[in-house]
This record gives sequence, structure tokens and C-alpha cells, in this order.
Amino acid sequence: MAVLKVVEILGNSTVSFEDAVQNVVTEASKTLKDIRSVYVQDMQVTVTDNAISEYRVNTKVCFGIMDMD
Repeated sequence: MAVLKVVEILGNSTVSFEDAVQNVVTEASKTLKDIRSVYVQDMQVTVTDNAISEYRVNTKVCFGIMDMD
């Protein structure tokens, strides 16, 4: 049985929502080990001059903190 923890992380990208989520995983993996899943809770965009200028995601990142096997 594993013990898991969930942290909320915001990510952004000027390219796409998918890239914003990848940025969350890339940055989170620098300090969090054993990332198991990422739940995208919310998506937003910012608009400049009638065009999307930034994609934003609010995520919940689940990772293992102890493996009891």
C-alpha cells in the first residue's frame, strides 16, 4: 500500500493547454518524486488584442510519499 499526497499547482504556456500541463509536470518533477497523476481542475486563457495570449491550468498533482510494500 502506498501513501499519496496531492498538491495544487498552477501552470501556464503561450502555446497550448497541453503545453501548460506539461510545464506543470516538468517543473513539479524537479522537486516531487514518484508523480502518479495530474488532474486538470480548471482551464483559463488570457486575451490580448482579441487573441489568446496565454493558456493557464489549475492542476492537482498526486505523488507517492511512502511505499509500504
